[in-house]
Amino acid sequence: MADGSIFADESGEQGFQSEYYALTLVFHNQSNPVIPVFEDYEQLLRNAGLPDIPMHASPLLNGHDDYQHLAISQRKRLLAYFMSMLHKLPVQYVTLIYRKADYATLEQLGMRIKRDIVNTVFDHLELFQRFDTVKVYYDGGQSLVTQAIRGAVEYALSKQAIVYRKGSPIDYRLAQVADLICTIELTARKYENHEQTTTDERFFGPVGAFRKNYLKKVRKHLLPSQ
Repeated sequence: MADGSIFADESGEQGFQSEYYALTLVFHNQSNPVIPVFEDYEQLLRNAGLPDIPMHASPLLNGHDDYQHLAISQRKRLLAYFMSMLHKLPVQYVTLIYRKADYATLEQLGMRIKRDIVNTVFDHLELFQRFDTVKVYYDGGQSLVTQAIRGAVEYALSKQAIVYRKGSPIDYRLAQVADLICTIELTARKYENHEQTTTDERFFGPVGAFRKNYLKKVRKHLLPSQ
């Protein structure tokens, strides 16, 4: 038996200003080491003379916050190196995406998110039951997500087997992985619906290039459907 981890990250604020809401859950069997992969990534950054900024995809794409003094070429290299690290990680994920206009209230959206997380856990119950403890990491930024994750996981699994941790991307690489995957999957939905932004196209290129260079690589880690 071993411990398992769930790292959660969302894209889209809790209100109805943004059109979509996306939630990514990254799953990791803690028996499978990740530290050597992280160390190789950090060495790669040092060799390239690039700063080790905790991955935060939206500011990276837009050149904000810690990325504001970096050229787009540098930001693209940071993303490429992070993608290379992700390729080597023993993790899987699911992403849930919702169009907010389909829900009259935030409560309805929260209930749908909880139901979908419950279904994900039940669909892969054999996977989760391998673990003595499931540790859930989320930074607690949005009460909607906190309540949905806690309610769903406790409904599907034994409460005695669950530990909650503050999962800041500053502290955990896998929280950064969840952040990036969430952004990539949401961007895929926007490309699919011809709603991509100028920033999306400037950074990722046309839809074919985005799918080949980013989406295809990320989806190698997609948790298989049951």
